[in-house]
Amino acid sequence: MRHEYLLAMHRGGCATPSAGWQAQFVTLWQGDVLMAACPMYLKNHSYGEYVFDWAWANAYGQHGLDYYPKALVAVPFTPVPGARLLAVDSASKGALVRALVAHAATEQLSSLHLLFLQPEDVQVCQEEGLMLRHTVQFHWHNRQEHLELPGVASGGGGLESFEQFLGCLQQEKRKKIRQERRKVADAGVTFRWMAGRQINASEWDFFYRCYERTYLEHGNAPYLSRDFFHRMQHTMPENWLLFVGERQGRDIACSLIGIDPVARVAYGRYWGALERVDCLHFEACYYQPLAWCIAHGYQRFEGGAQGEHKMARALLPVKTTSAHWLAHPSFAEAVERFLVREGQGIEQYVQQLEQHSPVKRALTLSSSGREP
Repeated sequence: MRHEYLLAMHRGGCATPSAGWQAQFVTLWQGDVLMAACPMYLKNHSYGEYVFDWAWANAYGQHGLDYYPKALVAVPFTPVPGARLLAVDSASKGALVRALVAHAATEQLSSLHLLFLQPEDVQVCQEEGLMLRHTVQFHWHNRQEHLELPGVASGGGGLESFEQFLGCLQQEKRKKIRQERRKVADAGVTFRWMAGRQINASEWDFFYRCYERTYLEHGNAPYLSRDFFHRMQHTMPENWLLFVGERQGRDIACSLIGIDPVARVAYGRYWGALERVDCLHFEACYYQPLAWCIAHGYQRFEGGAQGEHKMARALLPVKTTSAHWLAHPSFAEAVERFLVREGQGIEQYVQQLEQHSPVKRALTLSSSGREP
């Protein structure tokens, strides 16, 4: 939600009208005092959102109705939960939501969607009658509570080393991670870390070459432009961390993550490789970032959208929430019924995932001193 970030999205040619992102930011005033604001886009597609409503669009089309354009309150291409409704108080947030719905209705838009909301925004949207939808991400937390650490009392503090982190995992998972890391090391690949202004233009160029190649290998053009990352280098350098893998003196892979130095949170973003090395993706995108987070006292690493394979690396399921309003009464009723069923499925899915957690549980003893 930083101005520099959104501006780079626009001026870097990523979130523009020609790309299907028409900015219509909304502000709420009381006299000369700004009370609330949010980023809103008119969308003529559903790409770059990570909360998928293609089935809703298809249902509209099958009934001869237009789903696009729709209104979207979100940060383009960024599935990171956080503030979306900026306001001086909850009353102003409620007024902002009502203004958004009224605007969508007046403009005869099919729908309004607010994505990856923080809890305060979720509560306001629910109070204003919007429908809630849940999806699942995978986050890692740097803490010791509820873990059985050999020789270490469980007290809720941060981990001290990657080896201590491995000690928190079940033996099978611990063994697998060590095997994966050994494959990369035996292939002769080593990594270096660079943060902020340590990342120079040539290293940004190398990153973009890898990033673009990953998208093209999957048959898609990348969402973000080289110009966007050029702007990030100069306007938000303190929020980026680059891991570069090299072999025999040649850079062959890299991963880029976003970091919040104040909140001590890291966000998994992009990666790419010029050579194929077994398990290199896991090393670049999970083990190197986790080792860095532990070494620098970061409290959370958000792995982003999708990917059950992240659980094997101790990124555990977390529910994220979006809010939705549909103009057509019949479709709104149908979607509401669908969301009830989907929500029940999400609950069961998370419970099933939690049963397969790779993390060792601290033993709870009964009054007799035995395991219950």
